[in-house]
Amino acid sequence: MKKFIAGFKTFLIAIWTILIATIQSLFLLIYKGKASYVLPRIWHKGMCKIIGLKVQIRGTPVHEKQLIYISNHLSYLDIPVIGSVLKASFIGKDDIAGWPIIGHLAKAQQTAFISRTSRNAKKVANALDVMLADGKSLILFPEGTSSTGETVLPFKSSLFSIAQPKNLPVIPIQPFIIDLIDADGKPLTPQTRDYYAWYADMEFAPHIWIFMQTKGATVRLTFLDVITPKEGQDRKELCRIVEEQISSGLNRP
Repeated sequence: MKKFIAGFKTFLIAIWTILIATIQSLFLLIYKGKASYVLPRIWHKGMCKIIGLKVQIRGTPVHEKQLIYISNHLSYLDIPVIGSVLKASFIGKDDIAGWPIIGHLAKAQQTAFISRTSRNAKKVANALDVMLADGKSLILFPEGTSSTGETVLPFKSSLFSIAQPKNLPVIPIQPFIIDLIDADGKPLTPQTRDYYAWYADMEFAPHIWIFMQTKGATVRLTFLDVITPKEGQDRKELCRIVEEQISSGLNRP
């Protein structure tokens, strides 16, 4: 029965994705402003509904100005959770662009792809500068990978420089915390936590198939106060401040 339910969810995802992604791809040919995030947000909300992701909000996500949103990272499932709330572009590794289906969806979401190779560093920086100059808000996972969500991995400070772009005013940062509350309708244990969390050497296909057989998960997003970087502030110091806020707030009752 569980496999039948997972198969039906897969069918619904396919239909939902083809419909929204096709319309979004056509829409992006003529317009890439703020309204271009409406359809991706609808898609994310639909995905959450189909696969059973319930989203709780604490604090106030700021939408009315350009921001860099920064959080910890548990899973690829964070994407529909966050995307159902924020109108912004994710920052992701460039290899995602070549993934079947997911790569196309990431492009439709206007993901900013970054490279881990130094030879592409200038190209990446230029692409981010263009998005920032266009007034787009960005979502950054500075851990550089996903974790179990029980603790915060050390933040990488390199991309914190995007909050202080050249020839542009500093861009405020809103930190937020991703907390897994329950999974499969059960309290968290190492087993139920792993239904949602995707980390280390876990393979994508088996993981999503197992998750689709569950009742889903409840995820809480806690939005913290906005931080406005000071002119010329050291990015490592800024990174430390944000990391401490997120780490200290994780799993807080």
